[in-house]
Amino acid sequence: MSKHNNEDSQDVTTEEASAPKDVEIVGRAFHQRRPCKIIVDSSADYAPAVAHRLGVEVISLTYVTPEGEKEDDLWQSQTPHEFYETLRKDPDLHYTTCAVTPGRYEEIFERAAQEGLPTLYLGLTAGLSSSIYNARQAAEMVRARHPEFELYVIDTRCDSAAGELLAIEVMRQATHGLNAAELDAWAREARYFIHGFFTLDSFSALAAGGRIPPAAATVGGKLDIKPELSYDTNGALTLCGMCRGRKKALRAIIQDFNENYTHETSLPLAIVSSDAEKDADWLEREVRKQEGCRDLTIIRSQVSPILGSHVGPGMVALIFWGKDRRETLSFTDKLARKVRGRKTVATN
Repeated sequence: MSKHNNEDSQDVTTEEASAPKDVEIVGRAFHQRRPCKIIVDSSADYAPAVAHRLGVEVISLTYVTPEGEKEDDLWQSQTPHEFYETLRKDPDLHYTTCAVTPGRYEEIFERAAQEGLPTLYLGLTAGLSSSIYNARQAAEMVRARHPEFELYVIDTRCDSAAGELLAIEVMRQATHGLNAAELDAWAREARYFIHGFFTLDSFSALAAGGRIPPAAATVGGKLDIKPELSYDTNGALTLCGMCRGRKKALRAIIQDFNENYTHETSLPLAIVSSDAEKDADWLEREVRKQEGCRDLTIIRSQVSPILGSHVGPGMVALIFWGKDRRETLSFTDKLARKVRGRKTVATN
């Protein structure tokens, strides 16, 4: 397990980008007040310096290579370029990922219970992984042994660095005085205001993981079709559109940014890529050209091996706070919710 628990933990290397100043301030304030414990997992594609400064505990997820199971250690044992270059050199090489077991979650939550602080876990969405179900199972076992212990398990309902942005703001609200129960309620509402749009260099990794038919990947490659993707209110991947060429896909991301961004300029944005820094640079330049966005705080990071195993090299994403994503539900989705007698998305 990779931990970044306090200012005495391992130093951030000089090669890492520094955490934004406001993140450092939030991190210091949290350590001074320490109203609760925040646990996250490495699927949120944290910039290592951000995870370090916030002081969150990071559960390192695992992925499986031909050499065996490996831990996502926030790029301590290899660089993003090394990881993705391996995949580029062997198009037939595909890694898989493993859900966190209930037993491992139980161990982590039991340790938190022994520490005694109310605890929140912000976990990878059920739209992509079964881990969150295992976390809930483990939480029930720990609560049974420690009925006085406050433990909240939250499905982030979003992917990649959207989880990083959510964790930053949860920490900020903690420094403003919200207790654990209030932070739980805040996060369950706030998660629907984080948008993420991204494109891929090829469909091959998605096809290998069974997320699209292999024939569709073959046709898409021959026609130079690049998808623009996002995620729905359950955190599952959704296709926004198909573009002829990479540049058009990147411009589609900027268009969706303009349509959904609410100009909350005090909140950071995130740009994350799987070793596609030139396109990430282009996205940052274009964002800063938009009205009122020149001085935005933009956090840059690399897609972790966990999500990178499923999207492959060349993914680039723009993630930001914006409109309520529940308002963009399709007519059929709204009808389904009405039939179920639910006006809002479930808060589990």
